[in-house]
Amino acid sequence: MSIKADRWIRRMAAEHGMIEPFEAGQVRERDGHKLISFGTSSYGYDVRCSDEFKVFTNINSATVDPKHFDESSFVSVRGEECVIPPNSFALASTVEYFRIPRNVLTICLGKSTYARCGIIVNVTPLEPEWEGHVTLEFSNTTTLPAKIYANEGVAQMLFFESDEVCEVSYKDRGGKYQGQRGVTLPRA
Repeated sequence: MSIKADRWIRRMAAEHGMIEPFEAGQVRERDGHKLISFGTSSYGYDVRCSDEFKVFTNINSATVDPKHFDESSFVSVRGEECVIPPNSFALASTVEYFRIPRNVLTICLGKSTYARCGIIVNVTPLEPEWEGHVTLEFSNTTTLPAKIYANEGVAQMLFFESDEVCEVSYKDRGGKYQGQRGVTLPRA
């Protein structure tokens, strides 16, 4: 299994629609304003988050239960930025829609710009033949409010191609998050 380089990422986006919309290079500014970079890097792809956020709140004192998740545990926010309360988290989805090839496993890592501010990005691996918008979780580990920016880089996807095709893919299993669009809450 090897990590895939920028040429492979560009080819897979162009020929197979692996990432849409797609940026072939790194975007660092727009209209003269500096951005947190997104697009193709040497061995990965830096994704953006959309402008729709779900911010965790304990106002209803609900128990967090992945089998019976209470949607009232979130407040919906839409905008170019999102402020995450101290010691809390927010969900957002990627702007990009992914179609992962059958012989590829994709891993998501946070960007150092956010990590240096105490904001941790978490997402599970994108399995072979999974497709959809990726739901990202941003944890604010600090005791202060923390800001994340929509339509700017928030995490990096790394693509690992196996030397052998899997017997059963995410699509074959009928995975419950297949084809998700926008922020997707836990499903039992």
